Amino acid sequence: MDLNREPEPCRPQDWGKFEITNRDGAARIGKFHTRHGVVTTPMLLPVVNPNLRTIEPREMWDKYGIEALITNSYVIWKHEKLSVPAKSDGIHKLLDFPGAIVTDSGTFQSYVYGDVEVSPEEIVSFQREIGVDVGTMLDVFGRPDMSRDQIQHAVDETFNRADISLLEAREDILLNGPIQGGLHHDLRAQSARLMSQIQDSGKTFAVHPIGGIVPLMEQQRYLELFGIILAARSQIPPDKPIHMFGCGHPLLFPLSVALGVDFFDSAAYALFARDDRILTPEGTVKIQGLNEWPVTSSALFGKTPKMVMEMSKERRSEILAHHNLEVTQVELARCREAIRDGSIWKLAEVRSHASPRLREAFEWVLDQLEELEDSEAGSTLLELMASTNPIRKGGEPLSEDIGFRPHILHLLALISLRWRLPGSWWDGSYGPPERVLIIHNSPPPWRESSLGSIVENLIENPKTVVLVATPLGPVPYSFEDVSPFCHLDGPDSIWSVEFDQSNSYGDLSYLGLEEIPIKTSSPKILEESSEEISKIRTWLDRCSIVDKVSVFCGVHPKKLCEVSEIMEVRRSNTDRMVNVSFNGKHVLSPRLKDGGISLTSEGARVLYSLNPGIPDLFDEENSSEEQDYPGVPRVMISEDAIPFVGDGRNVMHGYIIGADPHTTPGQPCVVVSQEGVLVAHGVPTSTTLEMATFKKGIAVKVRDGCLKDEASKIN
Repeated sequence: MDLNREPEPCRPQDWGKFEITNRDGAARIGKFHTRHGVVTTPMLLPVVNPNLRTIEPREMWDKYGIEALITNSYVIWKHEKLSVPAKSDGIHKLLDFPGAIVTDSGTFQSYVYGDVEVSPEEIVSFQREIGVDVGTMLDVFGRPDMSRDQIQHAVDETFNRADISLLEAREDILLNGPIQGGLHHDLRAQSARLMSQIQDSGKTFAVHPIGGIVPLMEQQRYLELFGIILAARSQIPPDKPIHMFGCGHPLLFPLSVALGVDFFDSAAYALFARDDRILTPEGTVKIQGLNEWPVTSSALFGKTPKMVMEMSKERRSEILAHHNLEVTQVELARCREAIRDGSIWKLAEVRSHASPRLREAFEWVLDQLEELEDSEAGSTLLELMASTNPIRKGGEPLSEDIGFRPHILHLLALISLRWRLPGSWWDGSYGPPERVLIIHNSPPPWRESSLGSIVENLIENPKTVVLVATPLGPVPYSFEDVSPFCHLDGPDSIWSVEFDQSNSYGDLSYLGLEEIPIKTSSPKILEESSEEISKIRTWLDRCSIVDKVSVFCGVHPKKLCEVSEIMEVRRSNTDRMVNVSFNGKHVLSPRLKDGGISLTSEGARVLYSLNPGIPDLFDEENSSEEQDYPGVPRVMISEDAIPFVGDGRNVMHGYIIGADPHTTPGQPCVVVSQEGVLVAHGVPTSTTLEMATFKKGIAVKVRDGCLKDEASKIN
């Protein structure tokens, strides 16, 4: 790490903007643009007491890479020895910290001590005067034990102070717009809606902290805590970072991040250290009586618990504070890496077992995911599931909670919604299926272990629907190479389960097959070849492509059957489909790592021809009726972006004027002009709502431009 580095201020036009660089559902790695650097989220803002610095802010910057911190503007305002130099030299010099500085307003002091001696206008003006990067308005703290009327007053009064606070901030500092509402989900949603709609001369709140939650964390009331997060998030615009005021324990990071939290802050690293306690990802440990460290860090290296306990109180607190801050930073790094590799939910699942109260909260979230009730929490979780790429690379660890992971729920929901029975059978016959064949006791890859059984049964009765039994339930054979079905990590015994229609594992109703006779079969390798077998395999290949494009792209299977009548497949040495052509033109490739599909430009043209036209503009009411097969998602861009995107460059936020509501991050889409011209195709990184709100960052990673010849003429 460069110890002499200085933060680079953001570009003036990017000031206050937030962009997403990686995501896993609602969890996101973001860039928040300030005048003292672009900070990476999710991140912790360590609380620095200006009167008592357990760790010097400069050391946080140099040693731990802390890009931003938070301190209390009310404390600085109240003490002349702090306020005078802060006014004359600025807050960054006062704290000796080069990065971004966020300040609280005194609201928490009102909760602890009962009142503060500053007005809303005065505290914002002071924050602006001392040069903070992100200030906080003086909101009204809503305690969990307050009556509903008192909480409503806190929501209303906070809202009443919002306009004047934004006016006082001017164009000099960014401002936090806290969300109150106590334990009432509807009031949290109301507060979020009101605070996110506030504007003064076009300026809005830059960040929305969720306030009034410290008492819940102190009492380990985690179920209520996460319910509040879900309720508030239902109304917070996606381009505004979410901050959990006062939350800084590593135990809570994974699930909070998985639900969409971007900023944390806490003095826990120092407060626990003064109480001779260390933080771990699994909880808090009192060091008195320890023989060895249950978790280590560079701060504890070479020191035993006994050695630390024998130190002076001041020295001991300093060492433990360094450890606590380091562990906190490591856990957030772990969360960010989990976002990158698509495993944030699995990390939250693992951490949930560290605390009975956290496990209770996690199981409550799982229940809400399964039910998706018409509520504030249900709305947020529905959006979370819809924004999650249904497939992903790598193995899927088996656990008791695997069936509740959002991407798996999303995939099963899409199959249930869009998978249909074959329009015709391999022998050319038509009509409804006469039986369902379920291959059980069979490990993947099923094209190797079970193709012999499948072929035998299809010869015996061509009108047979082929399913494969997996620990996630039976799935159509056409998805046999799709992750997670074929990439479940567990002992070999997970595949040695007899199919039983009497339990949920054997439920065929989600496929609409519950009334059809069932036959089960064990795996058998295909050991021969014939013209008949070749015909069956061609039919199976065609079913796989039609089913995948229908499920992942929303194209009607009947239309796909019509255009895929002449389908050619090139196979690898391992007998996998690698290239698919229509009428001799390469249209798509099934992906090895996750079983998804990658379109070519010709494939994009084919799919778009089945769903031509343009989506609704963002500023227009959606006129499209909900359909099971709305067609390949379309993203419409402004005219000035067409030459660049048409040449193969990515679609950036701020240049999108409309998009289909079923656009799914990670799955194919096409990019079109306002005239309906196909410009490019690619993979969206954002949902439709995010495309309508974000002003910076990549919205669609373009695989190929469809106007390269035209672009070359322009250039």
